[in-house]
Amino acid sequence: MSEQATIHGDMQGLAPDAAAIEAIGRATIARLPAEFRVHLGDIVFAIEEFADEETLAALGIEHPLDLSGLYHGRPLGEKSSMDTGAMPDRIVLYRRAILEEWIETGVRLDDLVAHVMIHEIGHHFGLSDDDMHALEDAAA
Repeated sequence: MSEQATIHGDMQGLAPDAAAIEAIGRATIARLPAEFRVHLGDIVFAIEEFADEETLAALGIEHPLDLSGLYHGRPLGEKSSMDTGAMPDRIVLYRRAILEEWIETGVRLDDLVAHVMIHEIGHHFGLSDDDMHALEDAAA
């Protein structure tokens, strides 16, 4: 299967694997304006099948398919040079929830993953929903 087929969701009946979702997420980051990309170098980016029970409970979410992505960390504007010993910021995309939404909505897979990825990146920057939409438009 070609990378182009993976990115555009033409999977010939196969569900995209974690590597395909990750490739789309990384391609989304590469399209962001440079002033955003420069502040993303230390973020850990991961793909997991589902959010675990602890994460879902902490967020008040009952079903794992209701969470497609999550930013773990403190927004840049809240960080201090005095912070020590903190775990690195992480963005996790939940593959099965993304695939479920892809099937239900018919939105192109690359558009959906980009939307979730930019939303989580927006949390890293402490952006409002309007700012996240503008960032998404800039990365299109």
